[in-house]
Amino acid sequence: MATSPKKISEFSRRHFLQTAAGVGAVTAASNLLPPSLRHALAQPRPAGSLDQIEHVVVLMQENRSFDHYFGTLRGVRGYKDNSALPGVFNQSGVSPYLIRNAANRGDLSVEYIASLPHGWEDGQVALNGGRCNGWIEAKGKGTMACYDRQDIAFQFALAETFTICDGYFSSMPTSTSPNRNYLFSGDTRKEPWGTGAVGNAAYEPTHPGYKWRTYAEELTEAGVPWRVYQEWDNYTDNNLDFFAAFRNIGRKVIREAGLPGLDMTDFHEKLLELGDGTPPTTEQQEMVDRLNAAVEKLPDAERDLYDRALHRRPPGTLADAFRRDVESGQLPKVSWIVPSSAESEHPGASSPIQSANITYRLLDALASNPEVWAKTVFLINFDEFDGYFDHVVPPLPPKNEPGEWYLGKPKGLGFRVPMTVISPWSVGGLVSSEVFDHTSVIRFLEQVTGVSCGNITDWRRRVCGDLVSTLDFSASTGMQLPEQPGPAPEFVKRWEAEPAGDYPVQESEQATALPTPYRLHAYLKGGNLVLVNDGSREAVFAVYSGNKVEHHTVLGTLELRIGLLERELTVCGPDRFLRVFSKTAKELPEVTLEHAAGRVLVGGQDRTADYVRDGWYEVELAEGEATAYYTGRLESGNRIPTSPFTRKSD
Repeated sequence: MATSPKKISEFSRRHFLQTAAGVGAVTAASNLLPPSLRHALAQPRPAGSLDQIEHVVVLMQENRSFDHYFGTLRGVRGYKDNSALPGVFNQSGVSPYLIRNAANRGDLSVEYIASLPHGWEDGQVALNGGRCNGWIEAKGKGTMACYDRQDIAFQFALAETFTICDGYFSSMPTSTSPNRNYLFSGDTRKEPWGTGAVGNAAYEPTHPGYKWRTYAEELTEAGVPWRVYQEWDNYTDNNLDFFAAFRNIGRKVIREAGLPGLDMTDFHEKLLELGDGTPPTTEQQEMVDRLNAAVEKLPDAERDLYDRALHRRPPGTLADAFRRDVESGQLPKVSWIVPSSAESEHPGASSPIQSANITYRLLDALASNPEVWAKTVFLINFDEFDGYFDHVVPPLPPKNEPGEWYLGKPKGLGFRVPMTVISPWSVGGLVSSEVFDHTSVIRFLEQVTGVSCGNITDWRRRVCGDLVSTLDFSASTGMQLPEQPGPAPEFVKRWEAEPAGDYPVQESEQATALPTPYRLHAYLKGGNLVLVNDGSREAVFAVYSGNKVEHHTVLGTLELRIGLLERELTVCGPDRFLRVFSKTAKELPEVTLEHAAGRVLVGGQDRTADYVRDGWYEVELAEGEATAYYTGRLESGNRIPTSPFTRKSD
């Protein structure tokens, strides 16, 4: 997010530094993952199905791009990606670099880097229609800073124990609130005054509230239990607060109680001005008692929505409340976790270690109850990428696609953000490269609950998956786990890392790649470019020639008339797909792919042994000035090792 009550942020930071020492004393002596979770995963798992999922927990954290976070992790589409858009890793002369090697670091902590610009306008500059070459202009040189395993060991341990999605994108190339609109409602539409809801205008306490329907309301109508877990400080990350159906209830309660504040966030900001809340002062408790008394007078329907969406707990109690519900059998079907600013992981207010500790406590609460763990899916994703670089071209919609354009700019997808799928059915250090975005979370909930969401655009439903493919319901034996978060370092100051040091080294080991719904190819045929997707899900191809870029959503075959090439032609697609053709490449032998058989033919001759490894291909052809480069997956529908091919230097 871009703005938040300063008092709340400062309180949460102090509170965490006071409590982290206690958490760290426990965790430093143990392993990276909770012992309860290690024990749960060591147990054999019987075969299952979607029907066995009784709980879905969604923890959306703040403002990290995939490359910034996991670009050095083994097996993912990171800094070694041989299918990257040519030149994308060199942004105006600045390449990615490790935060801890930053030129201006000194003794500053890698945990406390600054937030960078991350709004609609600068997001569009970085995207530049899909050219992805405006990062430095839009965000500054600090955009290229990144972590590795040494910096965020706990997060790496989760990723290589469960399933990491390296094709998961934010829903828009903009700030927190619009992206969380997608998470909570499936879309972001217009502000009450008519402009697009592409920024954080709803944070203003006088904002009337959005009028379109949220998924939480659909669940309520269907009788499916759900809850938002949050504290007095929720860092304005519960976007249900900004929908009129909920906002008006909060305002009504505040008004009836005679309390200060124009909405729930405004009230809780004023509440925290009276003390840090640990424990609440007499005055704070009196205000909360008045609030609760007004809540009790609400009509049943409004009281139900208030209790599920608007009730906030005192500072430092979120994880304990979650644990109590797990232990008492009160965990609802759907839970949204909204941490405090200090635990949100936002670069301007939090840190990875603070986020790791709240995540550790939540996972420990689940795994300490094997019966609940055995039927729970826990999703950890990030709302947006802050101002931090990611190299993968986001899938963009065709021109004039309904609901997907605003003022001549594509609303999405935004750049990649991390998503880790944690459950008994996603164990094994797996990598999913299927295309997802925040609407995929709702689509997963649709599958689990049977409750549909009418807000998701047709294009997103065609292009983005529903996360079900990340789960394996077959029986398995238990597994042994890696080793855990420590205490937060002493807070000094936020700082923006300056470029220095060597290019980040991505880990060389392969992981296991899950199947994807794509069978892709692209080739030249006379004066045409032929785009092929013989899979089961539509794929977006980005086609570049000189300064021109087009985005085509394809299922089946699409032929584009290109005539005589005057520039190099590049084609990008999902799942590490890339083509680069020189101006005279059509003079080269034809390359044919046989996905099911795992074969590559060049000029009609089987060249599989020369160009295919572990189910992936890399073909480089050259004859005189004519060159062509082909790389991607031969999709057989089976799990295979992740790509062994690595990027050549730019």
